[in-house]
Amino acid sequence: MNKFVKSHGLGNDYIVLDEPNISFRLTPEAIKLICHRNYGIGSDGILLLVPSEKADFGLKIFNPDGSSAEKSGNGLRIFAKFLYEHGYTKKDLVSIDTPGGIVTAEVETTNNRVSFVTVEMGEATFRSKLIPVEGEDREVVGEKIRINGEILRFTAVSVGNPHCVFFVNELDEGYTRKLGPILETHPLFPNRINVQFAQVQSRNKVNILIWERGAGYTLASGSSSCAVAAACVRNGLTDKYVTVSMPGGELQIQIRDDWSIKMRGPVEEVYVGTISQDLLEKINKISSV
Repeated sequence: MNKFVKSHGLGNDYIVLDEPNISFRLTPEAIKLICHRNYGIGSDGILLLVPSEKADFGLKIFNPDGSSAEKSGNGLRIFAKFLYEHGYTKKDLVSIDTPGGIVTAEVETTNNRVSFVTVEMGEATFRSKLIPVEGEDREVVGEKIRINGEILRFTAVSVGNPHCVFFVNELDEGYTRKLGPILETHPLFPNRINVQFAQVQSRNKVNILIWERGAGYTLASGSSSCAVAAACVRNGLTDKYVTVSMPGGELQIQIRDDWSIKMRGPVEEVYVGTISQDLLEKINKISSV
């Protein structure tokens, strides 16, 4: 009871829990405490295994601020490794029901350990109503936005969760940290938004920095990589096979003609543990308020 697994994909770390095997309510307050890097276990989010009538497994995704997320590329790779290595399945290919749609994940194993996972991430769309972005229904490609007196151009895209991509000549972590929270909560984006700054290196490689909705500056993001690759192709900046490089590492992304997306990348387990009685008491206390 109350066991967890912590893993990361390129430094983007998640705690995995199995809903029937936890004794507490996963409230926003509990999520924030568990994810806290000083007072809790510490992570960029929580992955919760739940039942599904539509797919092999169901997945709920939570950000460290207690909010929910529709989809996470790194999270899906971590979840697939968890399912395979902790006895839930021995199938190489499984379907996963997420709030952002059903996806499939295929594991690659060495000595019965999962090292890489390929995820079919669904389709990208640039339609404003589907992302969503305020205003008339349109494709949000190369639009202008004014931030701190500066006019920037962006392309917005949904890959099951919302993203806005800014193409820049140089990447700057400080700039990303400064503008990220402003853009995330801008009124143009009613459900908030993930933010990426992208520097195109060649027809098949792009470097990015990420401000993740509900998590802040992060070393890597699978869905962000997919969104950037789609935005690159839509703007004619790259070919359809793209390596996306982030501070945490690289992912390989394929954008097909129908805008469906395939993502491949590594995943590593960090440790397995049990939530202590001390932490459990705090979780139950703040969840009952």
